[in-house]
Amino acid sequence: MAIRGRTYSACSVGSENSDHFYTINERPVDDISLEFFYKPHTITLLTLSIVGLLYCAFTRDDSETEANLGSGFLCLAFFFLIISVLAFPNGPFTRPHPALWRIVFGISVMYFLCLVFLLFQNGHDVNEIMYWLYPDLRHELPDEKMYAQNCSNVDLARIWAHIDIFAMFHFWGWALKALLVRHYGICWTISVTWEFTEMAFTHLMPNFAECWWDAWVLDVLVCNGLGIYLGMYVCKKLEMRNYHWESIKDIDSTTGKLRRALLQFTPASWTHVRWLDPNSSYMRPVAVCILVVMWNLVELNSFLMKHIFVVQPSHPLCIARLLLIAGVSAPSIRQFYSYVTDTQCKRVGTQCWVFCAITLTETLICIKFGNQLFMQTQIHKLVFWIIFQVVN
Repeated sequence: MAIRGRTYSACSVGSENSDHFYTINERPVDDISLEFFYKPHTITLLTLSIVGLLYCAFTRDDSETEANLGSGFLCLAFFFLIISVLAFPNGPFTRPHPALWRIVFGISVMYFLCLVFLLFQNGHDVNEIMYWLYPDLRHELPDEKMYAQNCSNVDLARIWAHIDIFAMFHFWGWALKALLVRHYGICWTISVTWEFTEMAFTHLMPNFAECWWDAWVLDVLVCNGLGIYLGMYVCKKLEMRNYHWESIKDIDSTTGKLRRALLQFTPASWTHVRWLDPNSSYMRPVAVCILVVMWNLVELNSFLMKHIFVVQPSHPLCIARLLLIAGVSAPSIRQFYSYVTDTQCKRVGTQCWVFCAITLTETLICIKFGNQLFMQTQIHKLVFWIIFQVVN
C-alpha cells in the first residue's frame, strides 16, 4: 500500500508520520529524486508486452518443435518476471532500484519451481532435459582433478601453480561473504567448518582431498582470510561514512550527474550488525548455527550437483547458479538478520523463505539422483560431520 510516497509491507510496523519502520519483506523508498522511475507504468508495460507478444507469435517460423518449446519457455519466463516486477515485494534493498530485487526474487521463484519439477522426474529424463538445453553436456567427462598428490613435495613453483582462477574466486567470494555477513567470527567459522565438510565427504568426492598446506594455508589463511579482511575493511569504511544523498536534478554539472548516477549502484545507507548480542536469549546462537549449517549446505550442493549430473565448473549452468545464489543470498541474509534481531518482526522474509526452500530442494535432488554415490557413504564420517555442524 502506498502512503505519501512510501511503500509498506505486511510485516512493517510504524505510524504514517514516523521515520522509524521495522521492515522484513519490503523497504520504503525514501528521497526519490527521479519520480518517473518510481511511478507505476502498468498500462504502458501491458501494452508493450502484448504488442511484442503478438509480433513474436505471428512472425516467427514455428515449423521446428524444439525451437517452439524453447521460445515458449523463454516467453513464459519473461512474463513471469514482468509479473514479479508488478506484484512481488521490494525486498530489503532499494539500490539501484527496487524493481531489480523484485526480478531477482522472481528468478529465484522460477528456479525453485524448476527444482520441484525435476524432483518428480527420473535420472534419465533429467539428463535428457539437460542435453536438450546444452547438447555439449552429453559428452562431458567427470571432473577428476586431484589435489592431494605428493603433499610432502612443497616448493614455491608448486604453491604458485595452485594460485589459479579458483584461488581468485575464493578470495573475491569471501570478500563478498564478509560484506553480507559482516562478522569476523561467523565468517571464520564458516571457512573452517567447510574444510571439515570437505574432509567428511572426501570418500564420496575424491577431488575434495587436498594437501594440508593447500587446505589450511592457501585456502583458509591466504585466500579466505584475505577475502574476509577485505570485506570487513570495506564494511568498516561504509559504517564510518555519512550518507547525505543529493538529488540528481539539483546537480548542475554533467560530471556530477554522471557520478551521482554511478553512485546509485552503491548502498543508500549501511547498518551496523550485531549477530551475537550478550543480552539476547539462547535462540540467537541457535540462529547463527542455522546460518552456518545452511551456508555449508549451499556450498556442498554446488559440488554434489555438478558431480552427480557431470557438469564442469566452468559450464554456464554452474556459473548461472552461482550468480543466482550470490544475488539471492544478499536479501535473504538481511531478512534473516532482521527476523533474528528485531522483536517486532514475527515472520521470516519471503526471499529468505524461498532461499531456504531452494537449498533444501537441491539437497533432496542430490539425495534422489545421487543414490548410487551415497550408497558408498561411510556412516561414521557422515555422523561426525552432522555432530560437528551442530556443536560448532
